[in-house]
Amino acid sequence: MSLNNCEQKEDIVDRQLDIQEFALKHPLQHTWTLWYFENDRQRTWEENQREIVSFATIEDFWSVYSHIKMASELRQGCDYSLFKSGIRPMWEDDANKHGGKWTIMMEKKQRTNDLDRFWLDTLLCLIGEAFENSDDVCGAVVNVRAKWDKIGVWTKDATHSSSIMEIGLKLKERLRIAPKIQIGYQTHQDAMVKSGSTTKSAYLV
Repeated sequence: MSLNNCEQKEDIVDRQLDIQEFALKHPLQHTWTLWYFENDRQRTWEENQREIVSFATIEDFWSVYSHIKMASELRQGCDYSLFKSGIRPMWEDDANKHGGKWTIMMEKKQRTNDLDRFWLDTLLCLIGEAFENSDDVCGAVVNVRAKWDKIGVWTKDATHSSSIMEIGLKLKERLRIAPKIQIGYQTHQDAMVKSGSTTKSAYLV
């Protein structure tokens, strides 16, 4: 058998294995991109926001998740963001500028027990299209800070009240947040013009 024939057969086998590997994976409805923010004061905000990796299957999500630090292990001032491919985790992005976010606040003492579970469950809601109005969802951000940690689920249009309420109620249910604890939705527009340290909630559940 000639060397060329052997190489052709190996190439065919390699391609068949690639096809089989792809066929065994479970595609997601959207491609998602993971971002990492590190607060370096020598850089601009946009320079601190780094695109890490994109994935489009369940298996690749778990591969990424298992190779990065847990949210509770991030240094103070750092963020993870997971957004649909093509959407940047910033208010000014065209997909975000008319929207807002559901915000879950956690005291520092909750970091050990709740933060990682809440963040993972939020990610699974996103990639699994758990919301009836998942098309309105842009992504999610987890902020690790000195006194409070926050998880925000961003939506594209703050005027879609029924969609926003459905997403908020489902999020609260999936994260198993006690009924007596309220979470609020703030518009990005209000956050940009706020005068104090907090932004008034446009919706509550």
